[in-house]
Amino acid sequence: MPKTAKNGSPVKNELPSTLQRSDSKAQDTFAKTYDSAMEEYGDAERAARTAYAALKHTHEKVGDHWEQKEKNGPSDARAAEGPNSAKKTAGGVDANASKKHLYDLAAKLDISGRSRMTKDELVDALQKANAGATRKAREG
Repeated sequence: MPKTAKNGSPVKNELPSTLQRSDSKAQDTFAKTYDSAMEEYGDAERAARTAYAALKHTHEKVGDHWEQKEKNGPSDARAAEGPNSAKKTAGGVDANASKKHLYDLAAKLDISGRSRMTKDELVDALQKANAGATRKAREG
């Protein structure tokens, strides 16, 4: 997982691929939280979960990368309740955003049928589109 270079920024090739395609703020948020969590917990898996949780408070997954959210805060019910929550995660989609925002992202990702979708359906469709875009980016 990420190490910090002498200039204070993360070593890009050690970041998860979706973060390698994201802006420096997303990369810094993840890397600094990861490094701090590794010092605290000494467990790479727990550090990665902690870093993703922090990232999801400031960024949302859009296709194969992360973009800064309009408003900071938990991205879904699980994030609002904490790591022991039994609620479903939205996988980086900002499920707490407005339906209009979710619709606009669905339009950006060219998700068909979006005009007839409920907010929950838009969240699910965005998760699937993001997973597909990430898979495609990793393949080549």
